[in-house]
Amino acid sequence: MATAPKPTGAPAGQPRAESHKWLVALAVMLGATLEVLDTSIVNVALPHMQGSFAASVDEITWVLTSYLVSNGIMIPLTGWISSRFGRKRYFMTSVIVFVFASGLCGAAQTLTQMVVFRLLQGAAGAAMIPSSQAILMETFPPAEQGLAMAMWGVGLMVAPVLGPTLGGWITDNWSWRWNFYINLPIGTLAAVMVYWFVHDPAYLRGRHGTNRRVDWMGMLYLTLGLGLLQIVLDRGQRADWFHSAWVCYFAAGSVAAIILMVWHELRFPDPVLDLPILKIPVFDMSVLTIMAMVMIMYGTNLLNPLFLQNLLGYDAWKAGVAVAPRGIGTLVAMLMVGQLSRRGVDMRPFVGVGFALVAYATWMMGHWDLQVSMWSLAMPIILSGAGSGLIFPTLSATTLSCVEKERMGYAASLYNMMRNTGSAIGISLVINLLNSFEQTHQTYLVQHFSVFDAWRMSAPGGRMPGAPTFNFARELATSQKQGLGMVYQTIQVQASLLAYNDIYRGLAILAVIFIPSFLMLKRVAGRGPAAH
Repeated sequence: MATAPKPTGAPAGQPRAESHKWLVALAVMLGATLEVLDTSIVNVALPHMQGSFAASVDEITWVLTSYLVSNGIMIPLTGWISSRFGRKRYFMTSVIVFVFASGLCGAAQTLTQMVVFRLLQGAAGAAMIPSSQAILMETFPPAEQGLAMAMWGVGLMVAPVLGPTLGGWITDNWSWRWNFYINLPIGTLAAVMVYWFVHDPAYLRGRHGTNRRVDWMGMLYLTLGLGLLQIVLDRGQRADWFHSAWVCYFAAGSVAAIILMVWHELRFPDPVLDLPILKIPVFDMSVLTIMAMVMIMYGTNLLNPLFLQNLLGYDAWKAGVAVAPRGIGTLVAMLMVGQLSRRGVDMRPFVGVGFALVAYATWMMGHWDLQVSMWSLAMPIILSGAGSGLIFPTLSATTLSCVEKERMGYAASLYNMMRNTGSAIGISLVINLLNSFEQTHQTYLVQHFSVFDAWRMSAPGGRMPGAPTFNFARELATSQKQGLGMVYQTIQVQASLLAYNDIYRGLAILAVIFIPSFLMLKRVAGRGPAAH
């Protein structure tokens, strides 16, 4: 059984990390929450930004794409940069640059400026999640690591849910620019707290300033591989995927760069990625499971507001309020996980329970219709949040506890790189399936309507058998006056509804498949995680 890492001494005049562990947790959680919040809070402000910059729909989406691309590229570099320059120094620098970039985004006057500033903001925010995980695992003793991951995860899981609601309120009552300006005071507080309370462990401080070769080729391959992949996943659907030449070129370039990266990293003495970590079965199973979870979570987080706005007619604010109860389920589940972990309970079964809840919730969503009640909306949303809250902290603690502390930063980088890739795949897959299923159902309904219409016309007197009050001639005359637009609009709405139902049920099946995954995880209980 692993022993708790010994507390490291803090620099003179500064408090020891162990005695202020909850202040450390608050400091890193503030930074990580800001980073996650900024991936969703600006979504509802895009139409307002589009007007300010006189941009097209396709152009304004680069505000999102630029952030995701730079963020995805920098996340796997976090462990390597921290090992060379210090985790505290890198985390604090990232927070400061993130705050600075947020101010620039709020003050941007052109779309080009906004895209450049969002690239900077995404690159700075990349360090916050993996670094904060590593810091918490080193600050808290094994008996409290599950609790630490649960409390830290509250901000990360609730932020994507509250982002659209908060962003919509800020945009409507102030300005879209304040979605960025609010980062300044919170980020400044986080930077001050990191400077005062967070300290690097002795093994990491001892590596500062060592003369080691810089893995420039590894960085180049990583940037090309992940950058091109992120662009394809984010914008490929708009270009009709592989029917577009640039999508084919970018996808081929991404695959080639990733293959070269793996070959190079396994041969370089000081690589940016510690790929041998992937030889640990528990780590691989945790990564695969977290990818499935984020695919489901981000998929439903994308589908729910679209369903509410496009089919039920909710505005952005009402849709945000309707999905907000997910945060309640997440909060309750994570607090329960944290407390049970402290009491020595085996947390692995909660991963299976979490996937079961998510499967049941998304299956319920697959039965929503155009007359769905508020209670029928809220219940599966709450259950889905609770399921995610049971899964996330347990997987985080399991993943990072199966490697030695010297490799924890690299493990957190790899883990979050795969988590980020899973979310991108989930969003892209859901959008693509939604469009494809809508077209399929619409084609079927149009054909069905045509056959049914012809059958009605063949009925004596232009009536449907068994429906004497229906007069086809009268309905036809009315349709000629009003046009067939209403008929096809109804067909389109029904096709969209069926497409949403199909995708929700597909996500439920994916969740069912991963219910037994907890059997392949190592125990992380209150007495401490198992040593690798």
